[in-house]
Amino acid sequence: MGMDPTRTTTRDIRRQNRSALLSKLFFDGPRSRLELSQLTGLSSATVSTVTAELIDDLLVVEAGQVESNGGRPRVLLRVDPAYGYVIGVDVGETGVAVELFDLSMRRRATVFRPLASARPTPAAVVAEVVAGIAAVLTGVGWLPDADGATDLIAPKSVDIANIIGVGIGVPGIVEHGDVVLVHAPTIDWNAVPLATMLAEHGLTAPVFIGNGAKTQAQAEMWFGAARGARHAVVALVGSGVGAAVITDGEPYQGFSSSAGEWGHTMLVYGGRACRCGARGCLEAYVGAESILDRYAEVRRSGSAAAGGDEVDWAAAIDEVDEAAAIAALIRAAGKAPAGDSVEAALIAETIGYLGAGIGNLVNMFNPERVVLGGWAGLALGNALLPQIRAAARQHALAHPYGQVSIELSQLGTDAVALGAATLPLAEFLAKGEDPRDR
Repeated sequence: MGMDPTRTTTRDIRRQNRSALLSKLFFDGPRSRLELSQLTGLSSATVSTVTAELIDDLLVVEAGQVESNGGRPRVLLRVDPAYGYVIGVDVGETGVAVELFDLSMRRRATVFRPLASARPTPAAVVAEVVAGIAAVLTGVGWLPDADGATDLIAPKSVDIANIIGVGIGVPGIVEHGDVVLVHAPTIDWNAVPLATMLAEHGLTAPVFIGNGAKTQAQAEMWFGAARGARHAVVALVGSGVGAAVITDGEPYQGFSSSAGEWGHTMLVYGGRACRCGARGCLEAYVGAESILDRYAEVRRSGSAAAGGDEVDWAAAIDEVDEAAAIAALIRAAGKAPAGDSVEAALIAETIGYLGAGIGNLVNMFNPERVVLGGWAGLALGNALLPQIRAAARQHALAHPYGQVSIELSQLGTDAVALGAATLPLAEFLAKGEDPRDR
């Protein structure tokens, strides 16, 4: 028996209208009904009907009034931040960060569950994700309000039924089919059915999985340094290297969602071995793990200067405290004039490689903005952004370079978890209905 096409069409139009108004209120609220009509092009009758529905569904609330010219004051509407919560999970190489957000995307709680191995098994990650979610739901890691007061509106424990969805950012390729599979060669994962495993572990909330670089790019587009750009690239440098390309406001996916493996574009033919199995990849030169490997090689060859920073490099690297080691290396490099120490030479060379990688992105995609993020990208960028820009200019064609700005991520090191939390929300806004109702 076929479906009645008119019913489907009517429902689709209703869904589009809900989506348009909900998105407008989420990104640009609070707004009056008149403003919503002007901004979306929907008739005032449609806006009245749909906003009444959204208020009935407890999604939208009145948020005060605004004076109007001569008439009675207009009521302002906004998305109710207390309607529900979303959880963002960042599966990293040292641990799992789990963060709880209300519907205004204010971070309410955050926990970090370390992983014993840099190549964790799927079962180990699933156990930490489930434990991290349980922790934030019971009020562990709950954050005070910005003014220091403990929140009086929301309780310090949240029922899983109030979670609209859980978004998970993973370091690899996510294949969306009947079963969502994660392919993450850097942590030795092949076709891991992560969502299925989480459900088997008792997680009842809707789960959305995305590549960590792409989820961060979505956060940068919504709230960060890529906001307002139609064509941007978010370049992430951490232990490894990735990028997400935004074309005409949408993340570019490619054939099987694996587009953006910038770290595995070749920089040096026949160069250093990369952990992906190839040689000469960008990641083998600018990823934090590779920077420290290169430094250790120079140290072993006995030609390293003291560098002037009291750090036991071998111990720092052995304890997987890459962040401390990279920070100390950048500090040591900054103390010596260029070329006067091994540290300064190594960092200068790294900036050159990074600039070449960014130049490739500029030539290939002609973005209006490149956002540099990831914890190691921020460490390098905070110290050396003018040098990174100069190196990119050297390696890019003059015309596209003249149209691009190279900026640092504004979202800090929590950006992947924030980005992951936008996954259920993006679904919600696009469909105009709660993912729990699927």
